[in-house]
Amino acid sequence: MTIFESILLGIIQGIFMFFPVSSTSHLVLTQHWLIQQGSSLPSPESAEMILFDLIVHVGTLISIAVVFRRSLSRFLAQVWRDLAQLLSEWRSQPGQFKGLTSLLVPTHPREGDRLYLRLAVLGLLSVFVTGLIGFPMRSLFKEIFAHPLAISVTLTITGILLWYTDRKLRQPRGLRQITPWVATVIGIGQGLALMPGLSRSGMTISFALFVGLKRQWAAEYSFFIAFPTILGATALQLIDVLRADSLTLEFLPLFIGFLVAAVVGIGALQIVLNFLYKARFRYFSYYLWVLAIIVAWGAISGRFAVV
Repeated sequence: MTIFESILLGIIQGIFMFFPVSSTSHLVLTQHWLIQQGSSLPSPESAEMILFDLIVHVGTLISIAVVFRRSLSRFLAQVWRDLAQLLSEWRSQPGQFKGLTSLLVPTHPREGDRLYLRLAVLGLLSVFVTGLIGFPMRSLFKEIFAHPLAISVTLTITGILLWYTDRKLRQPRGLRQITPWVATVIGIGQGLALMPGLSRSGMTISFALFVGLKRQWAAEYSFFIAFPTILGATALQLIDVLRADSLTLEFLPLFIGFLVAAVVGIGALQIVLNFLYKARFRYFSYYLWVLAIIVAWGAISGRFAVV
């Protein structure tokens, strides 16, 4: 991998990680295109390119931390406080401790519900559901990396979902109305988004809006659960990658891709939030449908080689 290629792929990841049009599919399609142009890049489903994809995905977590730094720091501080109070209550009154059920479904929504700790647990529930879907199906998802025509289908599906999100203009649910059912639905959306062509941000935000979550909280919840999801998936895939007999990628292209993805992602995330809050996700639908047609044509005509 050349420095130019690592910069290009880092830019692609930084932009499309947050634009709800599937960063994975854009990375894969760009890699297919570079190979078609004579690049010596390994195939997109190879251990080397999967490692690069993992690294630039982690880079975009830096973007989330920067853009949501205030919300994230407040969230972590409140979770720590709620957890300390919960442990103190359990130690002082073990017989009256109500356990996890009362935490997830408080009897009174505004008294003693430990909102931030509850949101943290619900976020982990979403990630758990994602794992239930993604782990057994990861071999199938990996196969799609090698087939641009299949990616054109999933891009079309993402476009349809984004189109309908703009029709959800009045959303009743705030943070306190996020239930285990809502968390499960969002986790299902995120699990399906492990398939190339289905955007993680697009799927999680769409599913959150479909179950009535307000746009601001749909965005923050979606990007907050990206941390444990991406880090967990990275750890699992990294184990498989490191089992490969040989890895030819050097450190410098990996670092440059990571850095470029993090910097570009900051601007891309701010743009996406502006589109979301103004209910303009349908503009991304137009792009996805055009791209799906181009990819399908390229796959059928042989412009995108199946490697």
